[in-house]
Amino acid sequence: MHAHCLRRARMIPPARAQVQQRAGMSGQLTFLGIESSCDDTAAAVVRHSPGQPVMIMANVVASQTELHAAFGGVVPEIAARAHVEKLDLTIEAALAQAGLGLRDLDAIAVTAGPGLIGGVLAGVMAAKGLAAATGLPLVGVNHLAGHALTPRLTDDLPFPYLMLLVSGGHCQFLRVDGADSFTRLGGTIDDAPGEAFDKTAKLLGLPQPGGPSVEAEARKGDPARFAFPRPLLDRAGCDLSFSGLKTALLRARDAVVAKKGGLSRTDRADLCAGFQAAVRDVLAEKARRALAASQGITGFAVAGGVAANQTLRAALENTAAQAGTSFLAPPLALCTDNAAMIAYAGIERFRTGARDDLTLSARPRWPLDTKAPALIGSGKRGAKA
Repeated sequence: MHAHCLRRARMIPPARAQVQQRAGMSGQLTFLGIESSCDDTAAAVVRHSPGQPVMIMANVVASQTELHAAFGGVVPEIAARAHVEKLDLTIEAALAQAGLGLRDLDAIAVTAGPGLIGGVLAGVMAAKGLAAATGLPLVGVNHLAGHALTPRLTDDLPFPYLMLLVSGGHCQFLRVDGADSFTRLGGTIDDAPGEAFDKTAKLLGLPQPGGPSVEAEARKGDPARFAFPRPLLDRAGCDLSFSGLKTALLRARDAVVAKKGGLSRTDRADLCAGFQAAVRDVLAEKARRALAASQGITGFAVAGGVAANQTLRAALENTAAQAGTSFLAPPLALCTDNAAMIAYAGIERFRTGARDDLTLSARPRWPLDTKAPALIGSGKRGAKA
């Protein structure tokens, strides 16, 4: 945090007694959320009273897209430095948008992992500084839990429900039974769909982020021209794989280039359409299997950056309808990384008694289902999410 922000924070008296009194009297909680796990610096203010709709009072996101555009992907060191520069300004903007000061908050929620460690560390240190200066309680939030609890933020979906968390770095089917209770039914054993979209865009000379670029091109293409594989559909269960699909696209591109001397606009659009159709078919079939294995759920929801893809959304909604299950997808602004979901997840955890202190650590890896075996392996840093 910059010095001027901390100076103002030091002027605020300890708030723990005030927090306990307010929460005990009304049950209303107002949280500041901080998110910096990848390439977006975000801060939000969320208020909730039991039995009432959630109020997103502010939701500010400072994008780093232009900083990474020339590199074809997110550069961790650049991302970390940008978070350090933008965190205090983003937090101040969120408080100003909400019309509140730090003394009006009940607690601070921050993404403590998983993610790019430099960015996660920047957010955690900012939250710790504010908590130490103000006396506000601190709640560390798993970034994936923020996405997984988004259907409760937007639609108050009761537990338990099935969640497909599909983003740039993660893809997994989760049964969500509580704010800290997740059971993984399946996940990617290699690349996540968002990563595959980004790499596809790079292979075809499309701008980053790759998801929107590939989706836009796919609208103009023929999905049946290239016979791309549907990985792992011949294997039982809900695990997924997208690395081989990416390789198949590379080979198809090279074959076209070798034959024609380059790619036409039609070739590029057809490659995108075929790739997207393969991802759609895999996700739809694996969702069907996950739904069949989930008993007593209240609905099927999807969240994460790739959930913004309209073709994928439509296929998943159709799969849910065929299974006789309601389908929920958050507004597009809440699909990608944001701090409103972190603030709300913090509220949910706070109500279960969860608290953290100044020993809260930033974690590059943090599985939601700690009992499930690692899909991609572990190592000194622990199992991947």
